[in-house]
Amino acid sequence: METVKVYSSFSEFYPYYLTEHGRPINHYLHFVGTFFVIASFIGGIVTQNGNLLFAVPFFGYGFAWFGHFIFEKNRPATFVYPLYSLGSDFVMFWHILTGQINKKMEEAHKIVGIPNKWK
Repeated sequence: METVKVYSSFSEFYPYYLTEHGRPINHYLHFVGTFFVIASFIGGIVTQNGNLLFAVPFFGYGFAWFGHFIFEKNRPATFVYPLYSLGSDFVMFWHILTGQINKKMEEAHKIVGIPNKWK
């Protein structure tokens, strides 16, 4: 049985989170899902459309889990660290949006101590 590392802070967790999203297709699927989460949440509030709000978790988890199970072949960190993972989705979204993702991925792999086989 695999031992689960205990993270006591978001700053400790985020590098691990990034290494679990090594394939670019996976972190870009997360980006698309997070974009739809933000858009459907704002759209649901502005238009008072409950269906858009109902769709929020399906967008977020749907794209992310597809990336993990189909491309990355790993278990989403959400299952063990739901709040850190949620926060990490938004931070990774920002890093992709601002063009920092490659640098952050390299830093994360060095911190965690595993090579980045997808660079």
